[in-house]
Amino acid sequence: MRELLDDVWFTRDLPVLRAIARLVDGPEYGGNPYLGQVVPASGLPKPEVTAAARALVSAGYVEALTNYAGEIVRFTGISAEARRLTGLWPTPQGEWDRLVEQLTARAENAPTDVERARWRALADAAVAVGPDDGALLMSALIGGYVPRAR
Repeated sequence: MRELLDDVWFTRDLPVLRAIARLVDGPEYGGNPYLGQVVPASGLPKPEVTAAARALVSAGYVEALTNYAGEIVRFTGISAEARRLTGLWPTPQGEWDRLVEQLTARAENAPTDVERARWRALADAAVAVGPDDGALLMSALIGGYVPRAR
């Protein structure tokens, strides 16, 4: 049995990806932050950021410019998946959770018993549909696909 390496996604790579996404998406650095700007934004030491950056580039999450020695100098873009992982773009699961949360809140805060019952019924129906089918529905809505009536 092989010994597995320690997981670095949550402790190193994801925090660096979030920092890169914030900087690439924001206007402050023209959408092309230098590695030196990502280091303080991530809160990690430079060697950790450098290792994470290499891993993120090789996985296709970020695009980067390198110098002649092959060292990452600047970040020029992020993938659509990186936008979803960092929260810049919605995920179907996240939107379904938000919908159920909104329905529940409306049921709790409705001004009349009749409205409260209607919102509660809709919230209960959404919970009964479940997160898997709910995510499929939200995927269609996020992607702009609305099924035709048969």
